[in-house]
Amino acid sequence: MVKYIWEKKDWFDFNYDHKTLIGPLAKARQLQGNLLGRISQLNITQETEAQAEVLIEETVRTAEIEGMALNRDAVRSSVSARLGLPQGVGIKDVNADGLIDVLLDAIRMNDKPLSIERLNSWQAALFPTSYSGLKKIRAGELRGTEPMQVVSGPIGKEIIHFQAPPKEQAVRELKLFVNWWNNSFKTNTMDGLLRAGAAHLRFITIHPYEDGNGRIARALTDMALAEDEKIKVRFYSVSSQIMRDRKEYYDVLENVQNCRIDTTEWFLWFIECITASIINSQDIIANVFKRADFWKKHTQTQINERQRKVISKILEAGPGGFMGALTTRKYVGMTRTSRATAIREINDLVEKGILIQIGEKGRSVKYEIVWSR
Repeated sequence: MVKYIWEKKDWFDFNYDHKTLIGPLAKARQLQGNLLGRISQLNITQETEAQAEVLIEETVRTAEIEGMALNRDAVRSSVSARLGLPQGVGIKDVNADGLIDVLLDAIRMNDKPLSIERLNSWQAALFPTSYSGLKKIRAGELRGTEPMQVVSGPIGKEIIHFQAPPKEQAVRELKLFVNWWNNSFKTNTMDGLLRAGAAHLRFITIHPYEDGNGRIARALTDMALAEDEKIKVRFYSVSSQIMRDRKEYYDVLENVQNCRIDTTEWFLWFIECITASIINSQDIIANVFKRADFWKKHTQTQINERQRKVISKILEAGPGGFMGALTTRKYVGMTRTSRATAIREINDLVEKGILIQIGEKGRSVKYEIVWSR
């Protein structure tokens, strides 16, 4: 009896119910078109800022899905350096740098042929020290002959959620995958969103590496979507949406890979994930417009570097996104200045109509940005 999907002959020739998918697919396509139309209204600077915000979110969330917490300031600094934006705090994180390089290569070079060597280079970039946590792994090469299992639970009570094909079959499957990838877009025989979903499911099932398979699968998803849209940037973060629905994501993957449900269920979930990703990206684009309007309004307002740093932080978070609003204590922490100076500079921003006082007075007083309408 077949237990795992890869045990079936030609398992990667996914069968799905077109009638079930046609409605959700049409909705996703409409939203996709609306988003790209809105992007066309941005100038070059705003478009780069929108790209940066999406890339930061994608980087942080795709790592978070795997239980890896990246410093958002380090990610922002790395993304800004690669996109030619002001870098702000210069925090370095080699893991963040490697993941960003992978995502940018996948997106910017989406028309470049895929190869096992290229995939190996991505996996090596994810593990620059050849360690995953405290464990030394094979970086830049395919996994060994030991069983590759997706396991959870404490030692002695492990639950095996999925076992990938053995090494020899995995190598064959990966070669077939690469050939399919390079030919499927040229032949245009499959809808681009479904192709992205098929690539994700197929790669994550092969599980060719000792670690990093999920991040590479999501990079391939971004690459397939960029190919489909015929652009070399991303304006919505699929990983961010997967992180929101992480349990459901793992559940549907496990059920498909263990032959409990039809692959139609995977494609339906994937299309709905894309749809939610596009809807959520509207906030990112709206915040880019809001920041542009703010600086346009205050282009002649005199502020110092400490004030600019704090304002930029609040603007990056967006309306209501700066947790707990601004306080004198937070101002001191961000600028490393004295409390007296912080109070003076905050009051200056209030007088200039940049900040507004909210809440109680005294030590409980808080401040928010005065957003342009």
